[in-house]
Amino acid sequence: MISNHLNLVEQHRQDAYSISERTAEFLDAGGTVAQLPSPPRKPLPPPRSKKIDPETVLKRRPKPISAAERKALRKMADSL
Repeated sequence: MISNHLNLVEQHRQDAYSISERTAEFLDAGGTVAQLPSPPRKPLPPPRSKKIDPETVLKRRPKPISAAERKALRKMADSL
């Protein structure tokens, strides 16, 4: 894959070389690299229940009135 940020890669190449040189110096001086366990991951939430409580009242938006119903309501309001 060709990087769209090739200039950025080239710009940081010196930093990468510097880090690898310092790592080599550290290891040559007797330093060790510790392999530590990874930090605990955030557990997944429990799965949602498939059970629907029959007592639960669903809150649904009422269906809007149609144009014909709106005209009938206007007629009734005008007649009052």
